[in-house]
Amino acid sequence: MALSSIAVDPVALCGGGSRTRIWSSLTPSHLAPSDGLGWRRKAAAAAASRIVSAAAAPTAVEEVGRGDVFDRMASLSQVSAVLGTQWGDEGKGKLVDILAKSFDVVARCQGGANAGHTIYNAEGKKFALHLVPSGILNEETLCVIGNGVVVHLPGLFQEIHGLESNGVSCTGRILVSDRAHLLFDFHQVVDGLREAELANSFIGTTKRGIGPCYSGKVIRNGIRVCDLRHMDTFAQKLEILLRDAASRFEGFEYSIDMLKSEVERYKRFAERLEPFIADTVQVINESILQKKKILVEGGQATMLDIDFGTYPFVTSSSPSAGGICTGLGIAPKNLGDLIGVVKAYTTRVGSGPFPTEMLGKDGDLLRDAGREFGTTTGRPRRCGWLDIVALKYCCQINGFSSLNLTKLDVLSELPEIKLGISYRQTDGERLKSFPADLSLLEQVQVDYEVLPGWNNDISSIRKYNDLPLAARQYVERIEQLVGVPIHYIGVGPGRDAIICK
Repeated sequence: MALSSIAVDPVALCGGGSRTRIWSSLTPSHLAPSDGLGWRRKAAAAAASRIVSAAAAPTAVEEVGRGDVFDRMASLSQVSAVLGTQWGDEGKGKLVDILAKSFDVVARCQGGANAGHTIYNAEGKKFALHLVPSGILNEETLCVIGNGVVVHLPGLFQEIHGLESNGVSCTGRILVSDRAHLLFDFHQVVDGLREAELANSFIGTTKRGIGPCYSGKVIRNGIRVCDLRHMDTFAQKLEILLRDAASRFEGFEYSIDMLKSEVERYKRFAERLEPFIADTVQVINESILQKKKILVEGGQATMLDIDFGTYPFVTSSSPSAGGICTGLGIAPKNLGDLIGVVKAYTTRVGSGPFPTEMLGKDGDLLRDAGREFGTTTGRPRRCGWLDIVALKYCCQINGFSSLNLTKLDVLSELPEIKLGISYRQTDGERLKSFPADLSLLEQVQVDYEVLPGWNNDISSIRKYNDLPLAARQYVERIEQLVGVPIHYIGVGPGRDAIICK
């Protein structure tokens, strides 16, 4: 069947085939009242295990026939992932939300509330998620927060409350790894103090405490979710962290009363979180054995990776493919399709080199057209042309099977569009790869290829062949340059504003 011969409803075509239903009917009344907190642990285990097979109703695509479109979106590998390819903010959440109907589990593997994934429900209502996986709007999807994530409990509870107050049920649908590290309010304070200390060399973090929390994990004095089940030793562990912060930063105020108050607060949090806590390594791997489909949702992006990004202007985790294995306990052999999400241009928030950045009026115009302001912080994003050198580097590291090109519609009014295709040193010598040396990266001269614009509103187009010729040429030139096919094209913020190529 020709790709252009059918109209594609991405939400519908994600629901085909045989899938599973997650039942969350288990309540305290099903368990002995004398169990105390035991019922909560049993409820968490039941939410993870009570996944039973159910046949889905035929979709429009199934009725027409299982063509390329259905195969692309509904028949991805058993374990697939959606990862960012730039400096974050590419639109990963939208694709995860769309694909979630074809998956039984959607899991976050790294990062924390520094991630900001914006998605819309069928009525067009906007949801900004930071910790909860973007599959939450699909009521049959189990959402897992893996061991590689750092969890700020006040933020998580606020997010759950916001979802449930808008009619999105979270009961029995969210599991939090007992191995995940807890991010406390004091981590956020330390994050701000650290940034102030760096002065003009500041990283430009979200000040959500991510770096300080991961630092504690690495030096082995962090507090994990499972520690909430041992409140007899919790205070001692927390005191060590608070005293350490006070000794390191003059501006950090610590007192015994602060410790007592925080311990009492976390006693309440512990009881509230108990139904969500699970051994998610076991849950994920049992799901794999049971042939359930798992979609991994990456936070941030490869250019912010602690190893591969523009260090030190990076995040504190591994948003590249390797973070899937370490952040969820999935064996490398089980990984299948990896989809890289790339904006049709480039943005980044915070400090650090940005070779294709558009300064002045042009950058402002692109920022306004794309509404480029951070989901997490509201900060204006720096904008520039699509950097092919950086994109090829990310594709090399991750081994993407396909790409999702987002926000193509934002470029519609530009008379011409540039692609940054190579870097040159100041002496004119072309660089063969993306450099680790930031002093070199800051001085590179970018070679641009100029393509014609299309000067047409494409936001209502749903078939690839209906795009203007210039828009298709832009898409196909990117494919040629990076050597990875583009299977999904975003042309607006809504769920249905996507084209399958």
